Order: sequence, then structure tokens, then C-alpha cells
Amino acid sequence: MIPSYEDLMLPLLKFAEDEKEHHIHNAVEALSISYQLTDDEKLQTIKSGRQTVIYNRVVWARTYLKKAGLLQDPRRGFFQITKEGVNLLSTNPKRIDDEILMRYPSFQEFQSRKDAPKPGFNKESDDERTPEELLESAFDEIETRLADNLIDIILKSSPVFFERLVIDLLLAMGYGGSQNELAEAVGKSGDEGIDGIIDQDRLGLDRIYIQAKRWDPNQTVSRPEIQKFVGALSGKHAKKGIFITTAKYSNEAKAYVPQLDVKVVLIDGAQLARFMIEYEVGVETQTVYKIKTIHTDYFSVSEI
Repeated sequence: MIPSYEDLMLPLLKFAEDEKEHHIHNAVEALSISYQLTDDEKLQTIKSGRQTVIYNRVVWARTYLKKAGLLQDPRRGFFQITKEGVNLLSTNPKRIDDEILMRYPSFQEFQSRKDAPKPGFNKESDDERTPEELLESAFDEIETRLADNLIDIILKSSPVFFERLVIDLLLAMGYGGSQNELAEAVGKSGDEGIDGIIDQDRLGLDRIYIQAKRWDPNQTVSRPEIQKFVGALSGKHAKKGIFITTAKYSNEAKAYVPQLDVKVVLIDGAQLARFMIEYEVGVETQTVYKIKTIHTDYFSVSEI
């Protein structure tokens, strides 16, 4: 199991107790061995994919120890224990965590500049996560809530609105030549949804048959519904189809699709909401946070 950044603070300080300069990558490797991390754990990344979890947590452990004055940066990429760090180790602490670091005025000042904890986080799980991981978790939580709200609004809207929504989404995803052309192609409203043919490309060289069901999310689209759709595809001599629903699909329906000679894509309510968010249909950006990091090339230029 990958240790939390707080769990890593004491081992990282002990790693530096020889008072020599150490590179952060060497510390990550040594601590990975010390905690007997598996290859999969060593390679596990935070959701952005830019850093491994263990590297991210070691870096944050180093940052917190620096803010308390227990470590210092003698040069870029390296760290070294301070006199305060040596003194703390001489007391044989069993653990170093944020509570211990709050004894140091420099860390108190650092903490006072941070925003207050956001509601909705679980403190026990938060103790194991770094700020990047907490931010990603909060982002996921916001998007999940947004997706649920989108489906609720769709269900309260008219069938005509759902027709327009599907048209807008397909356009945003690159289907159809123009809004009017696609609207004419889809055209007819069906049972609380739409059925029709759309252009897969702007020239209309390939066409896709779609069916949409505006059903309650607790309902299930079963295999017979998909079979009816496949029959409609056969009647249109179509080779590709998209079945969109605000509900979900039964396991039988999902298992049936790969067996077909025609290409059928199933989009359930959860995927529909995710596509709307990804392609910005019915949603707008409220706030943008820029996460910045050190521009290493800038500092690697030799002085003239």
C-alpha cells in the first residue's frame, strides 16, 4: 500500500539524517524499497498522469518538512536536513505529521496562508492524499453532481427539447453538416425521444441511424428493445446505429451488441451526461484554476 504524505515525513527526514545533499528521485526510490511497494504501486499515477502517486507524496512530504524548517534546498532537485531537523530526530519521534509541524512558527505561517478545508471531504481519507489528489477528487465530485443534475433537467424537459439536445450533442461530436441539415435528417419525434438518420460526415458519405429513449434513470433498456432497433437498422439498410437513453442497459442488452454484424453503440444516461460535459452541451465553465509548476528549462540556463 502506498503510504500517505504524512506517513512519509519521518522516513524522509531519517533518509536525510546523514546531513548530505540528496536528490528527490533517490529518496523516492529508497522509500519505495523501504515500503516494499510493488511494481504496479510504483507506476501508479495521479489522475492527471503526470506524476506517480509515490513521487507526488514524497514531494509533498518534502515541501511540508521544508515549510517547518526541517529540510532545506541546497540546489535545484536536492534537499538536505537542517539543524532543526537533526534536533527533532534526536527526540526519537514515532511519527511526524501536520500536528507535529504546527509546533514550528514557519509552518504555522504557511498553514495560515492556505484556504480553510472544503466541506464534503472525509478527513480520514484526506490524511492520505496530497493537494493534487484532493483537487482531483473534488473535481470528480463536482462533475458527478453535475451529471446527475443534467439527467434530472432532461427528464423534466419536453420531448422536443430532448430532440434538440441530441442534435446539439451529435453536432458537437462532429456529426452532420450543419444544424439545419441534421435537424431535417433526425426530424420526427418518437416516444419521448427521436428516431432518424444522421450524416456521419459533412459530405454525407456515411450515415448513422439513431434512436433515443427519454426514460427514467431507474428503468432498464432490455435486449428486446435493442433487437427492435437492429431490425430498424436492417429495414434502412444501415450498418451503424446509436441507441441513446437517459436510463441504463441490462447486462443481456450489452452482451448482445458485440455479437451483431452491424455496428451498434449504446449510450446510457451516465455516458450521455459525460458527453454533454466533455463537449460542453448545456453546460458552461464557471471557474478556471491554473495549476502551475516550476519551469525547469528557465532555471537551467547558465548565467552569462
